[in-house]
Amino acid sequence: MNIENHDRKANPLLDNAGFTLLEIIAVLVIMSILAVVAVPKYFDLQDQARQKAMGTGIAEAVGRVNGYFAQQVLANIAPNTIDYLSTELGTDLGDFFLTVTGTGAPAGGTGDITLTVTGRADTPVATLTTVQTVPRPGL
Repeated sequence: MNIENHDRKANPLLDNAGFTLLEIIAVLVIMSILAVVAVPKYFDLQDQARQKAMGTGIAEAVGRVNGYFAQQVLANIAPNTIDYLSTELGTDLGDFFLTVTGTGAPAGGTGDITLTVTGRADTPVATLTTVQTVPRPGL
């Protein structure tokens, strides 16, 4: 039996197995390179997610305008007399608020509806605001 192996088993402090300084530095360099590449990508993904959320908010607002138009037409209200009010369409879009302007029926029966979608203050989309102008449905 080899005495050297016997001493290592009896006293684990004599075991020299471990990482060298060169191996540790190599791992740190690799992790640094990954961090430099991954961190900007992560922030870019966050920005993309916020923009997609804003697009979803606008789509919800347009859907509400179209849904309200359909309700009013089914109630036999003439399309050129429909007023698209925030009280009728609602202002709560989850993480966003909806503001509607240009809602009055113009004299000629034409016009646009301006939808402003703003992020709530307590959400990750708080700094975002988008304005979308859509034609009045049915005209």
